[in-house]
Amino acid sequence: MSMARIEDRGDRLVVWNLNAARRGALTPDYYAALQDALETAGRTKRIACVVLASEGGFFCAGGDLGVLATRAAQSEAERRGNIEKLHDLVRAIITCPKPVIAAVEGGAAGAGLSLALACDVTAASDTARFTAAYVKAGLVPDAGLTHFLSVLLPRALARRMVLLGEPVGADRLHALGALSELAPEGHAFEAAMALADRLAQGPSATQGAIKTLMNSAAQGDLMAQLDAERDAMARAQGTPEAAEGIAAFLDKRAPDFVALREMS
Repeated sequence: MSMARIEDRGDRLVVWNLNAARRGALTPDYYAALQDALETAGRTKRIACVVLASEGGFFCAGGDLGVLATRAAQSEAERRGNIEKLHDLVRAIITCPKPVIAAVEGGAAGAGLSLALACDVTAASDTARFTAAYVKAGLVPDAGLTHFLSVLLPRALARRMVLLGEPVGADRLHALGALSELAPEGHAFEAAMALADRLAQGPSATQGAIKTLMNSAAQGDLMAQLDAERDAMARAQGTPEAAEGIAAFLDKRAPDFVALREMS
């Protein structure tokens, strides 16, 4: 069974993450569907925008740690290649000539947070929580997350999120300007579609040109940052800290990073 579906609504494509049992964890099906939707939107005049949504009440939990637990056995070059597939999704969102909207219900974590922040417009439920807890699994952020958080949030908050893995509520991120729209719980998709309605009424080519200008102004060294994150993540996946952090998560226990430091 596919974990993704593209829904054609005439002037917009909705890409559904169907992996509800894993809180929208990313799958190869979803990678392929999102890439296809973005490419289709880019070459199809009638499509004004792309909307990312998920079934099951949670936008995206990022990478599946059960899968990541197997990466230590790979070579670093193989790990770099796997991470590059994720980074290709981020690049595709950024370079798509049509606006991309995220409908965040429940929350977004890890690479799921990156996807939400990479979008041009993000509508979130007012109870959604956003988390960058890579550090708790002995890993580093990837998918452009260090860039997005540094650009969108105050330094102190961004560093608390990535160094302590602390979640932040949608209301706070909206107040800081990192989210476009807040909606009552259960209505993030409706809010995203209302934004899509407004975008669909605008000049698509002009919107594409504006998006390109906004991205070039904000990105700075984003592409280089993606490469740096890829390399750091590929290295991190082979470390004892990652092995401990992922095992602890899967075993539903607290990781013991102190013991690792004492053993070294």
